[in-house]
Amino acid sequence: QEQVAESGGGSVQAGGSLRLSCVLYGFTYSSACVAWFRQGPGKEREEVAAVDSDGNTIYADSVKGRFTISKGSDRNIFYLQMNSLKPEDTAMYYCAVSHKYCEEGAGQGLYNYWGQGTQVTVSS
Repeated sequence: QEQVAESGGGSVQAGGSLRLSCVLYGFTYSSACVAWFRQGPGKEREEVAAVDSDGNTIYADSVKGRFTISKGSDRNIFYLQMNSLKPEDTAMYYCAVSHKYCEEGAGQGLYNYWGQGTQVTVSS
């Protein structure tokens, strides 16, 4: 049974960095698209970054130049490196996996598997 697990969240001051990890368990095939979403207090869940099996990436405008999504040497591990963090980056961050290739603007409906989330809190 496929499962997704995130880790690496925490509390940092503005300007700091964090690296989130997403581990895929039970996936016997290479996932077409893996993405990070976030949901801040009182906000809708939004897509932050995505990477497909060819290594192509998509980023939300709000994180371009600050966040980097990447694949680990193990095909079942993915990372989100977050630099120059801002208080508005405070949110629960979720990893999501799709059978289909990444599609900009597709939203949550593209994804078949979700993790439980990891909290990121950025203080000013």
